[in-house]
Amino acid sequence: MSFSSRVKEELSRQMSTARHCQIAETAAIISLCGKIMISEEDRYAIKIHTENVAVARKYFTLLKKTFNISTDVSIRRNAWLNRNRTYTVTVTEHEDAVRVLKATKLLDERGEIGENLNIVRNVVVQQPCCRRAFIRGAFLASGSLSDPEKFYHFEIVCATEDKAKQLQAIMATFDLEAKIVKRKRYYVVYIKEGSQIVDILNVMEAPVALMELENIRILKDMRNSVNRQVNCETANINKTVSAAMKQIEDIEYIRDTIGLDCLPANLREIARERLERPEATLKELGEALDPPVGKSGVNHRLRKLCETADNLRKQGEGSRME
Repeated sequence: MSFSSRVKEELSRQMSTARHCQIAETAAIISLCGKIMISEEDRYAIKIHTENVAVARKYFTLLKKTFNISTDVSIRRNAWLNRNRTYTVTVTEHEDAVRVLKATKLLDERGEIGENLNIVRNVVVQQPCCRRAFIRGAFLASGSLSDPEKFYHFEIVCATEDKAKQLQAIMATFDLEAKIVKRKRYYVVYIKEGSQIVDILNVMEAPVALMELENIRILKDMRNSVNRQVNCETANINKTVSAAMKQIEDIEYIRDTIGLDCLPANLREIARERLERPEATLKELGEALDPPVGKSGVNHRLRKLCETADNLRKQGEGSRME
């Protein structure tokens, strides 16, 4: 089971005790994956389609607990993809459908179907607890979450831009910075920041998934920290080795052209020490001298040797040109 499926399984078993929160969650599910049907006799029915059995179970339970409605559930198997199943939960009785639609404010007093997407004046999402339930229902209906071992990505797919903006505004009341992107004919509300995904799992009340994600984030941070440290140490070693090889090359050039005995005593001493100990650090080279010299002193002497070698190379090039 994928991480996203495990989150939905956990959320499907999270049942709010307050009726107004149950209504908010029901409203989100109908809004994002439901269909309201009207017969020629002006009789209403509500149908939701989902490929996730946890969503179907949650919607069925909400209708039973909140409205005491028994629904019809059907399962269709895709003939081409044997593993794909579509679950359909239908409220067929007109009176039951009207009760649900009025409670979720998807049907006004005049009997007209519409959705109030203004979160300030929408009574369904006025209270923070109801907004939590609404986000939970929206994620169950059309959300997904990537495997956090690979990357962080949380999204909820909406059919219209207005619904996406409503959902974004509801998330913003919990300091969640969701963004919207158009994907084909849908609008996707998404979060990519790992800490923000942890926060939204907390908002939706999924503590098990939250702890699993936090553990993964801690391990990834530790691995990244170790990798950065190793990379830094490797870079430093490469830099030290490259510098030492250049120093040895310069000293050998001086030795082969004018001889080390022509150098001042302090440069001659450090030159011979470097040739004998190509792997030594500046600190180790300095401690081997008599008297000992600090890192800056050793570095200064090695730079002087480099300058001497460069000058000799230029003199050699000038002689060849003549």
